[in-house]
Amino acid sequence: MFWLTYFVAAKAVFLLYHFAKTGALAAGTVPRIFGYGLRLDVSATAYLCLPPFILFILGSLLPRFPLDRLIRFFTAVLGIVVACFTVADLELYRVWGFRLDATPLQYLATPNEMAASAEGAPVLLLLALLLGLLVLGWILYQKLVGHLPALPEGFGRGRAALAGFLYILLLLLPMRGGTQQIPVNQSDVYFSSQPFANHAAVNIAWNVTNSLLLQNNGPNPYQFLPDSTAQRLVAGLYAPAPDTTQLLRTPRPNVLFIILESFTGKLVGHLGGEKGVTPTLDSLARTDVSFRHLYAAGDRSQKGLVALLSGYPNQPATSIIKYPRKTEQLPHLARVLKGAGYSTAYYHGGELAFANMKSYLVTAGYERFTERADFAPADQNSKWGAHDHVVLNRMLRELPQQRQPFFVTAFTLSSHEPFDVPMKPRFRGADEASRFRNSMYYTDHVLGQFLAQAKLQPWWQKTLVVLVADHGHHQPGDTPNEAPAKFKIPLLLTGGALRPSARGVVVENYGSQTDVAATLLQQLQLPRTGFVWSRDLLAPAPAAWPGGVAFYCFTDGFGVMTPVGGITYDNVARQVIEKDRRVPKSQLQLGQAYEQASFDDFLKK
Repeated sequence: MFWLTYFVAAKAVFLLYHFAKTGALAAGTVPRIFGYGLRLDVSATAYLCLPPFILFILGSLLPRFPLDRLIRFFTAVLGIVVACFTVADLELYRVWGFRLDATPLQYLATPNEMAASAEGAPVLLLLALLLGLLVLGWILYQKLVGHLPALPEGFGRGRAALAGFLYILLLLLPMRGGTQQIPVNQSDVYFSSQPFANHAAVNIAWNVTNSLLLQNNGPNPYQFLPDSTAQRLVAGLYAPAPDTTQLLRTPRPNVLFIILESFTGKLVGHLGGEKGVTPTLDSLARTDVSFRHLYAAGDRSQKGLVALLSGYPNQPATSIIKYPRKTEQLPHLARVLKGAGYSTAYYHGGELAFANMKSYLVTAGYERFTERADFAPADQNSKWGAHDHVVLNRMLRELPQQRQPFFVTAFTLSSHEPFDVPMKPRFRGADEASRFRNSMYYTDHVLGQFLAQAKLQPWWQKTLVVLVADHGHHQPGDTPNEAPAKFKIPLLLTGGALRPSARGVVVENYGSQTDVAATLLQQLQLPRTGFVWSRDLLAPAPAAWPGGVAFYCFTDGFGVMTPVGGITYDNVARQVIEKDRRVPKSQLQLGQAYEQASFDDFLKK
């Protein structure tokens, strides 16, 4: 009763913290959140009761065993852990759009960066809620458990141990969530067409533990179709296409690959976003090559990195970059270009160890790295590392010494939370959305300065510059986690290596980040046989999908965008979240096939 009551109270705190989302739910939904969520609450309760019941058996058999103190200590430690998870989840859900799982654990090696993601959170409120949950737990324990009494007279120790063993057997039923064939899982508490209602029903302790125990070695949880059908549908996306018109004056130009942190299409004017935030990108869209319908493959930096540099799809509940054994088997632009005689270098103002990115990049074969430790503390922001203008200026100084042809990758960071930039605000307001706008404007501004200086360098005329975002952002507008608007991002090609005929070219083909690799390699006239999940966006679209297709995934769901509209799907509830009116059933089937086939490939790596 202690743990069950505690979990119900924690669920109420979650609903109150996200009051605006709770208030937007249909009438009668909140009671159903508690009702459906009870199955996971009971399951988590049973698991947490297992150690005390084992202690009860030991205490029954061993004289002078400190049973009461040990159970109090165990409950206190677990109570603190669960309270911390509960409070952390409140703010992380607001930022990330999914309930707390094992995802934050990949950031434990870089705690400063992890803390930066929560910059701007109402710390005092969260601390007050944490204290309140701890006090509530103490009161509940005193009222519902209290001091455990001694065994009654005439009640033997063996008999008590047997009773404890029977209690443990009784726990098995609530652990698995009932007598049904398949043990309880998230889908058992999903009941609504509104994702927030389903998310609110999930038990945090159960979700974190389940995520930690999940072994990504099969079977494939996204088995929607027969394997042959899924493979056939996906193969249609990557059928051989006619040769693409070459945009480059030379087949072996230098390549400067710049990844822009969180550059959402919602703030990029030429993509239909707000005007005035990215004047540099909008100017390049008028004079160079711009792609109008590119979507991020996922929603985190490390996922975007793999999609862009390896042309590999994202996974809905994990990331392949967490598994060095798997990433070693991925293709990589740096490796292909290095084999073609290119020198390679990677620039980032932050720590490359963040989210296991360094092992991935080292395996790729980059010859030289520049990261946070290479910059003076005075040139760094309060959280992540060196400001973007510092990184770009250093790269500008060092590129003349880079052996040509070169493949140089740069990853910006100033437009990441907490949006700490060394520039007078361009847009009024201290709210998160305004600070985000100002940080994007800053990066766009210093990018414009960098390009203006680069055009004066001898290497410019033989250089292709690729500008693309790592992922989108929920701001401005606090876009839902699954919404297509959160995933639309810019992709532009510029540089002196472009032919005059390429100036002002607009590409309307729909595509994903995974398609950038094949598009670049085709222009460089280099083999792309290893990039089986990447297609050339400058080639005609697949015959089955005129105008192209963009696939993306969010936490346990996916979206598919085409010229006729988009559809988003919840893998756990096995139901459509939203669908544009003209979207055919075949588009959902393609998304299911892609999710199934790509995750099957991930399992086999």
